[in-house]
Amino acid sequence: MEVLKCTWPRAQIDVHLSLVHLEEGVGGALPHSQQRTTNPDSVERGFCGEGHLGFIVEESERVNWGWLDGVRRSSGSKLLRQKASMARLHSRPDPSEVMIQDDFDSWIRAKQLLRPDYQVDLTDEELQEEITRVLTTMNPQLPKNIVEFNFKEGAFVSVVQSSHSVVLLDVEGTALHKESEEAKQQVMAEGGEVGVADKEKDGGEGEAAEAETQAEEAEDDEAGRHDSAGDVQTLSAGPKKLTNQFNFCERATLTYNNPFRDLGTQTIPPPRATFTEQVMQFTIYDAYQEDFDAQQREKEKEKKDKVVLTKKDEVKKKDDKGGNVTSRMLLAMKTIERMINQNSYDEIAQDYRYWEDPSDEYREDEGTLLPLWKFVYEKTKKNNVTDITWNPHYYDMFAQHPEGAVCLFTLKNPSFPEYICTTDSGVVCVDIHPKYPYLMVIGKYDGNVAVYDVHLPTREPQYESNSVSNKHGGIVWEVRWGPDMPDGEINFFSVSGDGHVYNWILMQNELSQTVVIPLFLSSEPIPGPDGTLISLTGCGSAIAFHPLDPQIFLVGIEEGYIYKCSTAYSSMYLATYKAHHMPVSRIDYNSFYPDIFVSCSTDWRIKIWEDKRSDPLFVFDLGAPVGDVGWSPFSSTVFGAVTSDGKLHIFDLNINKYKAICIQNIVSKRRNKLTRLAFNYKLPIVIVGDDRGCTTSLKLSPNLRKKVRPPKKGPPIEPRQLEIMKLEKLLALVREPPVLTKPPDLPIVPEK
Repeated sequence: MEVLKCTWPRAQIDVHLSLVHLEEGVGGALPHSQQRTTNPDSVERGFCGEGHLGFIVEESERVNWGWLDGVRRSSGSKLLRQKASMARLHSRPDPSEVMIQDDFDSWIRAKQLLRPDYQVDLTDEELQEEITRVLTTMNPQLPKNIVEFNFKEGAFVSVVQSSHSVVLLDVEGTALHKESEEAKQQVMAEGGEVGVADKEKDGGEGEAAEAETQAEEAEDDEAGRHDSAGDVQTLSAGPKKLTNQFNFCERATLTYNNPFRDLGTQTIPPPRATFTEQVMQFTIYDAYQEDFDAQQREKEKEKKDKVVLTKKDEVKKKDDKGGNVTSRMLLAMKTIERMINQNSYDEIAQDYRYWEDPSDEYREDEGTLLPLWKFVYEKTKKNNVTDITWNPHYYDMFAQHPEGAVCLFTLKNPSFPEYICTTDSGVVCVDIHPKYPYLMVIGKYDGNVAVYDVHLPTREPQYESNSVSNKHGGIVWEVRWGPDMPDGEINFFSVSGDGHVYNWILMQNELSQTVVIPLFLSSEPIPGPDGTLISLTGCGSAIAFHPLDPQIFLVGIEEGYIYKCSTAYSSMYLATYKAHHMPVSRIDYNSFYPDIFVSCSTDWRIKIWEDKRSDPLFVFDLGAPVGDVGWSPFSSTVFGAVTSDGKLHIFDLNINKYKAICIQNIVSKRRNKLTRLAFNYKLPIVIVGDDRGCTTSLKLSPNLRKKVRPPKKGPPIEPRQLEIMKLEKLLALVREPPVLTKPPDLPIVPEK
């Protein structure tokens, strides 16, 4: 047996090459596939094959098959014998020792390693010498630079080197395509017909079913003949049906249905009684009245219980000293939070306070908008901002209403709202009471209205309309607080798509509803199914009250009309304006000149009207549906509008009567659209809301908030009076001149 030593990292392996030489008479060697390594750290096997060496070591030291350079298996190779005799592991056991197997291999017969007589004893230095053998995927026995004589060229031509891969298994397939010539010959040899499978496939399921039925009948007839005659008779075999090996389908059968069984039983009949009573109209009325009285008594009990519980809770809060400590802690935490936000948004705060666009000095007819803070509530981030309004007492606080929530933000804390309240239905509109800034009324998608008290720690509404009868029949598009009643009761107005304007009065425990005016269209009535004439009702979409006369208000409807109404008359309109061709989005009175109001619609137009005039004074086409419009509180000729293409338009009629002096993109046109805007009544800021739940604040440049200079001569005039005079001067240019009437001729008196 010859030994070859190969050195690998972290392991030394002795691979025993079994070379059995019949002419030398060497016997007792194990076959080459059962040779073992003597390395104590490895429990794998090493083996060698035809002209190459392969072995397996531990998992971290595994190697692949490869060709062993320089090793040639030959019985007469002296070089191989010398290399094998020079490699020996220094820890090889004595020839007389027997390998000790572990418990797992204890059942295997012990094998003795033989030491040849011609093995050379090597020193320690020779044993430590590393003899490296490289295993590669290249076959060293593959001939290279093979040439052949090309008779066409008359010279030797090099032959392309063959692949180093060795084919271990090559199996030819037996599948044939049904349309090949060999397959047709095979079908004909087996007694079938060419194209039977195709015909059966084209024939459909009906022919297949008939063929199966005929085959079954033939089998039944054959079985009867065997039983009757007792001898085997051969039937005439038709064309052999071959299975299609390439196209196949699954077949299903119906199982046997069990027969239905009727099962009957007889129970004891229930007791019967005869009852007769004469029902009159007053009997039905008394029954309903008793039920209604019972419901009212239950409601009164529930209200009393709630009032008692509320009083107990208030007494507990007064007696509890820990509650005061908690409120002080919350106030301190809120103060720290505002200080942190002020440091975080210091650059924006500095711009808001001190920055003025210097380019306004070089362009008198144009202005710019500086983006400041953005207000977003994470839970309503992708909802539509349906309405925005400033608090009349706290100029830095505004109410933002994304769908499904009520949020109060302040400019001192842009990161999180000061007040949050979620609702079951989407919130469409909001208004804050001008006298009681803690009262807030909202209108919802389901037709209900609710009043919240921001002072209270609870997030439940203090007043809410009944969701069955005491409500609107459509979406509440706008709500507005009204002046207090003569007896001091608080009330507000709402307009809805059901065609009614309601007045809601805050009673002691509930909301009282009163119809102010039904919004009937001015068109002629149409005949109903039974021939009666029916008046068409308009769908209200906007409402605005006169700044000086609280009884006068304007209502816009989805049909494009604007009606001037009064709370004292519920059956007629004071005036009708054919304003737009599509739903009216917003109506706003001029705070300096109450006879002037502006309206916008989704028909892309903004129109400025004067009371008692049927035609508009100004008409502006913005090229996109207008979502909101509003007059500026610091100038009588400045107003702004937002469109669905993400732009904010600022107009100043005193500078340019034909186009906006500032048009700026606030949000992306493709992704977002603007829905609402609101001017701050004290700061040069305007806020706009989009359909992604985000409210953006912008600062107006000096050209967008110019004030009228007082005259140098004459008595001093108040700024408000200057604004009124500026607007009157502008209106005089667009109003039609009055028609001059010819005075009557005076009689001629003859001279005496």
